[in-house]
Amino acid sequence: MFESVLVANRGEIARRVVRTVRRMGLRAVAVYSEADADLPFVREADEAFLLGPAAPARSYLDVARVLEACRATGAQAVHPGYGFLAENAAFARAVIDAGLGWIGPAPEAMERMGDKINARNLMEAAGVPVAAGTREPVTSEAEALAAAERIGYPVMVKTAGGGGGIGMGVAHDAAGLAKAFATAARAAERFGGEGGDAARGPAILLERYVARARHVEVQILGLADGTVVALGERDCSVQRRHQKVVEESPSPGVSAELRERMLAAAVRAGEAVDYQGAGTVECLVDTEAQEFVFLEMNTRLQVEHPVTELVTGVDLVEQQVLVAAGEPATVPAAPRGRAVESRGHAIEFRVYAEDPKRFFPGPGKIDVWEEPAGPGIRLDSGYVAGNTVTPFYDPLMAKLCVHGADREEALERAREAVAAFRVEGPKNNLPFFVELLENAEFVSGDYDTGLVGRMRA
Repeated sequence: MFESVLVANRGEIARRVVRTVRRMGLRAVAVYSEADADLPFVREADEAFLLGPAAPARSYLDVARVLEACRATGAQAVHPGYGFLAENAAFARAVIDAGLGWIGPAPEAMERMGDKINARNLMEAAGVPVAAGTREPVTSEAEALAAAERIGYPVMVKTAGGGGGIGMGVAHDAAGLAKAFATAARAAERFGGEGGDAARGPAILLERYVARARHVEVQILGLADGTVVALGERDCSVQRRHQKVVEESPSPGVSAELRERMLAAAVRAGEAVDYQGAGTVECLVDTEAQEFVFLEMNTRLQVEHPVTELVTGVDLVEQQVLVAAGEPATVPAAPRGRAVESRGHAIEFRVYAEDPKRFFPGPGKIDVWEEPAGPGIRLDSGYVAGNTVTPFYDPLMAKLCVHGADREEALERAREAVAAFRVEGPKNNLPFFVELLENAEFVSGDYDTGLVGRMRA
């Protein structure tokens, strides 16, 4: 087992990883930028190392500087959190080549699943359902138009690399496809053009679009002995700009029969790439047909992992550390690859420094920060009163999570917790959650990825 772990991230996820690392009796090392010097994760770690200025490229994305921090602090392993370098195979290799422990999947698995086109082809070969779509990168508008005619409109247009819904769009006809392709191409160029060819153009993926669909994902855990287990599913259908804002487990839109098929497929997906550590297999569910198709695999810890922890009692960060160290996991495997049965219902609300109507970022100094507390409430936060949410990074301030014996109790606890959470200074989306928790469609559980759009129409 490692004696010390460096957390190559910031904010709430760094604070959350530090908490588990220290509970395990290990030394937690934080890295930070000049803009984050006063945040809680810096002082709560056993040691902290200044990376550099606020700009991510000169701090959290500076691989050489992060490795220097490991040498300077004596850290023996690196946990990347999510975002920044978390799914960067080159960074993982650099950590391993430096003789350090990498708390994540093998770089080879990250590369195989990092390109959405390669991943869907690999999953199809493994027997995991995939949507009708392109098997090769689409690099020009002409190719996109021809592919859309074969697939049939409407189509989803997205970059082959990257994530977070950036650059994603839906095209209902040729004119819409031209606009969606241009948007995706710009995103591919801006965020590195993963999978693209400079001579041919950006790598774009087209897939059949399902209008009334849910976004449901399965948490998997690849153990040190090669076993892959599934820890239930999460429903991530409440989204704005194709980015998640609310997640819950179990999904109210998935039948028991469909759930078993999804869990089994997720295990096959992990086995296909010899996956180790925590990962997520994301799927699109046709609510009417009760069928699903593979979307992508995230080779890291998800933002929404707390809902799985609440319904299973499993600390996913602890399991990541154990697996990376070659230690036996403390998750008992069950038949069909399912690790543990869910207990009750959990919901997570991502509290952002953003306008609750249009969802535009609104950073600023936090004058008031009063956290809710009580039975079934968990708050993973990155800030306290007096801190400043800067414009340099994602505006996520906290994740408000609730757990109840059933969905009805979880919803009631959510209403109480949202009402009790006071944030003044920066803009925040807590008023949106008040609205959502009174929305008949959401409360019924019969909703899809178009819910927020309908609320704001």
